[in-house]
Amino acid sequence: MKTMLSTIDLIIECRDYRVPISSRNPLFEESLAGRERLIVYTKQDLGSEGREEDRLREETIRQWHRSSSVLFSDHRNPNSVRKVLNFAGDHAAAADALTGSRMMIVGMPNVGKSSLLNSLRKVGVHRGKAAQTGAQPGVTRKIGTTVKIIDATDKREGVYLMDTPGVFVPYVPNAESMLKLALCGSVKDTIIAPTTLADYLLYQLNLQGPDLYREYAKPTNDIMVLLSAVAQKTGRLQKGGTPDIEAAALWMIQRWRNGHLGRFVLDQISEDTLDQDRMDVDGLSGSISQARKAAREVRRLRSKMRNVE
Repeated sequence: MKTMLSTIDLIIECRDYRVPISSRNPLFEESLAGRERLIVYTKQDLGSEGREEDRLREETIRQWHRSSSVLFSDHRNPNSVRKVLNFAGDHAAAADALTGSRMMIVGMPNVGKSSLLNSLRKVGVHRGKAAQTGAQPGVTRKIGTTVKIIDATDKREGVYLMDTPGVFVPYVPNAESMLKLALCGSVKDTIIAPTTLADYLLYQLNLQGPDLYREYAKPTNDIMVLLSAVAQKTGRLQKGGTPDIEAAALWMIQRWRNGHLGRFVLDQISEDTLDQDRMDVDGLSGSISQARKAAREVRRLRSKMRNVE
């Protein structure tokens, strides 16, 4: 990806609206330093109810990114997609490139890069899907060809966008951040046990209000009680009528991912938490370097042992 940056006019970095801090990848801060960047918080429809607190949170996030432009997007909403297109078009017109403007979309796995690209193409040039999408991370495995999202006009050449594979954060600072990313689908469902993930979801649901799951059970802190009730209610039963706890957990997780168990943000957003994140990221580069150094040392020792044998 780094080798192609010289031909790119604008970086569109996608982050998940529900985890604005946890879906930030410090690798991009390092590799994209000095590049003009638009940060798009995708899946706004899954984390916002359009309330005043949602608007205030978005304003806090904008202040966090004073050096970059920020948009909040729902790829299913043409008006929302058009805002991204308008920004791209204005940027291309200002660049005044003779061969058209080329942009690159980057982000963590499964934050909605390919879905946004497809929507930009559909709204911008009225054409079908160009990038494959899926519920699990890792669908996009290599850098794709450029796709036209805006036709040429008398005032500017066409605008082209390049899809890229998701790049996972090299170091997750704590267990809760990993749970948040897994709950949003940035980590494959096979990595963390479904019941563990459902238990963390229950914790988040109770923070918002137990009415979110009142259709299935009374307020509880016991995930097994809730999953048993969900299994009974949805017919996820094994032989003899025993609740299929894992199937119920996966169903519950997917319901939340689709916005059917509340639409809310997992990260706590305030000036204090954003300042703390800056400090964590500043200290992360050393951790990454140490981890890489340790990995090289392990490979060196393994090679040495093979030679001795």
